[in-house]
Amino acid sequence: FRTLLSNVDMVLAKSDLRVASRYAELVRDEALRRGIFGAIEAEWRRTRDALRLITGTDQLLADNPLLARSIANRFPYMDPLNHLQIALLQRHRETAEAGGAADAFVRRGIHITINGIAAGLRNSG
Repeated sequence: FRTLLSNVDMVLAKSDLRVASRYAELVRDEALRRGIFGAIEAEWRRTRDALRLITGTDQLLADNPLLARSIANRFPYMDPLNHLQIALLQRHRETAEAGGAADAFVRRGIHITINGIAAGLRNSG
């Protein structure tokens, strides 16, 4: 159980709802976007609140300051990759919707950002 809580703590610390909301903006149907992202955000908050109740601490990764610092140090490098990936995904979708051929450079950029984000998170991303 302790390991489960530790893993939940780490996942919550590695997630950023502001960045996630940018990915959600890729969904053009506003009602669908709000519904799904709202559910994700609410579940994230419920999970964080439950973890706080169980552990008795208000800070994520309070028991692992080294990991907390490591994640905080990586975020400034990952944020640009996330924003670049969002822009590349938008470009890829617009090209596909216009009936154009997939741009190999855009696809390659998407793959590189996936790998970079996964490396920064030190898991699947």
